[in-house]
Amino acid sequence: MTSPTLGRQTASGGPGFLKRSQPRYGEKAIKVLLVAASLVSVLTTIGIVIALIPPAADFFGKVNFGDFISGTNWAPLFKPPHFGVIPLVTGTLMVTLIALLVSVPLGLGAAVYLSEYAHPRVRTIFKPILEVLAGIPTVVYGFFALKAITPLLQDIWPAGDPPQVFNALSAGFVMGIMIIPTIASLSEDSMNAVPRALRDGAFALGSSRMQVSTRVVFPAALSGIVAAVVLGISRALGETMIVAVAAGGRPNLSFNPLEGMQTMTAFIASAGIGDLPTGSIGYQTIFAVGLLLFVMTLVMNLVSIRLVRKYREVYE
Repeated sequence: MTSPTLGRQTASGGPGFLKRSQPRYGEKAIKVLLVAASLVSVLTTIGIVIALIPPAADFFGKVNFGDFISGTNWAPLFKPPHFGVIPLVTGTLMVTLIALLVSVPLGLGAAVYLSEYAHPRVRTIFKPILEVLAGIPTVVYGFFALKAITPLLQDIWPAGDPPQVFNALSAGFVMGIMIIPTIASLSEDSMNAVPRALRDGAFALGSSRMQVSTRVVFPAALSGIVAAVVLGISRALGETMIVAVAAGGRPNLSFNPLEGMQTMTAFIASAGIGDLPTGSIGYQTIFAVGLLLFVMTLVMNLVSIRLVRKYREVYE
């Protein structure tokens, strides 16, 4: 039988009894803001697709898709016009490949050093300096490639014809320097997330620091490293100013990086600021090339998501 005292304690919320929790309006507001931030990204992507599809559909109503995707001559503003996009795709992939050959080894090397070798004080100094490269305007990188890297390559070229004034090699090299911070910073964060116990266990078995870095930490952080590299590739594919300034503005179906090339983004930029009448087929090529670039990036990200999920390690 409940005593009157216990009943009074229950009614008044006395000691030993739980009070009803107060509504957490601040937490709900934060949740709403986070959901809104996520929706902005999703709606922006949907808006881009909606903006690209109608003009691209009008373009493909006039131009055969097979000729567009497999043609080797890109001259949409000439008479007669040619709409083979392969030269633009080749230039884009060529510059991106050169950029990856520069950024992936240097970026991962910097990440391994900062994560496994550098003293904490050195890391706090070097990492912000490295990330400053990501804040430099890309047009500055473009003029650096044109006025510094290209003349340097022409002076030291050992044999054969030197690089042309506009060439894919210098554009790709400088673009690789630009995306080093992206790969290095994200990869280093993934390596730091690997539990210390894995390192200690490997050291206890007699492993060297290099063996721990390459055979323990690197495989354990592989999903994050893959995500960093894919983000770097996406930025290289979408870069405009470096290739517009340093690689040239002439479509060129060539696998020689010493020659000038035009990428998909450079064409979009040059055509977009021209005097093309709205609704003309020349104007619609901008959206067709943009849609193709969007699809290429989407496919690459879908593949990367599968790789990240496959190699993801979860630690408790």
